[in-house]
Amino acid sequence: MSQSEIAASLDRSVGEIFRVLQTLERREYIARDADSGLYLLSNKLLDLAGKQPPLRALILRAAGPMSALAARTRQSCNLAVLDGVDVRVIAQRESPADFGFRVRVGAAFPVESTATGTVLLAFGPSDRRGAILADLHRRGIDTDALTRRIDHARDLGYARDVDARQPGILDLSFPVLDAQGVALAAVTVPYVATSYSTLDAEAVVDALRAAADAVASAPPVS
Repeated sequence: MSQSEIAASLDRSVGEIFRVLQTLERREYIARDADSGLYLLSNKLLDLAGKQPPLRALILRAAGPMSALAARTRQSCNLAVLDGVDVRVIAQRESPADFGFRVRVGAAFPVESTATGTVLLAFGPSDRRGAILADLHRRGIDTDALTRRIDHARDLGYARDVDARQPGILDLSFPVLDAQGVALAAVTVPYVATSYSTLDAEAVVDALRAAADAVASAPPVS
């Protein structure tokens, strides 16, 4: 965004935000594109978020099970959490095969558009789910269809949907549950059936279920 666009979106004058932008840029939380002059978020914000104790502990707990899952299935996998009305990827493991599909750490997707979002809503706190559905409804999003997907995921125990953005990819997503059965995060495999695939989708589902359970039961990491 430009300086004037940022000011307008915050209902502040350009003069009010000028020094704030300078400070954030100097501290490398934002960067300015040399050609367009537009401001961009830097990776430093992502690093800061990753150091937040609950997220850091979750990422560390997931590291081993996710690496084992990628090696077992020869598919990539990612770990994501709710971030407002988006799904935010906080960890990712590459497929060891020569061909695969990956999602960038830090990437955000609308919660209603992904199997991961369906799982996080289905197994997340009911009050948060209600608030998010109400917000989506106000913005004209078809929450009836989303609610049906949520109900189906709860019945199934996980979500499986053809990727809305990438035809040919089957998104498989399991919740990482806390002791009360509430989702802390979701582990997702964007399953690609190619000549490199050694397991079919059903076998990947079994491996993914075991990985999500392993993350949930991993000992706390300090």
